[in-house]
Amino acid sequence: MSYNQSSEDYLECILLLSRENKFVHRVDVARRIGVSQPAVQKAIKLLQSGGYVETNGMHIYLTANGEKYANEIFDRHCTITRFLSSLGVNAKDAEEDACKMEHVISDASFEAIKKFLKG
Repeated sequence: MSYNQSSEDYLECILLLSRENKFVHRVDVARRIGVSQPAVQKAIKLLQSGGYVETNGMHIYLTANGEKYANEIFDRHCTITRFLSSLGVNAKDAEEDACKMEHVISDASFEAIKKFLKG
């Protein structure tokens, strides 16, 4: 999937909801992201066409590729949040900024942040 912040946000949301509940429903995704159910339906169709999710009518499931990609996005989010917090950014701002940065940061910059946090 090429860079698409919206798609990545949906994948990350589905991943987190699947960790909290046995089943993920469109209404849960809509509530979590703050969008309408028709918007979720449109996004799910795009994610299905990309091979990232499957549905059985009511439930949404990440495919193996979808889970891998969602975990990568979530790792970026957590790592960037930790990095910003380590610099003294308050938790709320670090979380909000990480949500934006996780989609645009280069692989090289992200790897440098991970290295910095390990050192």
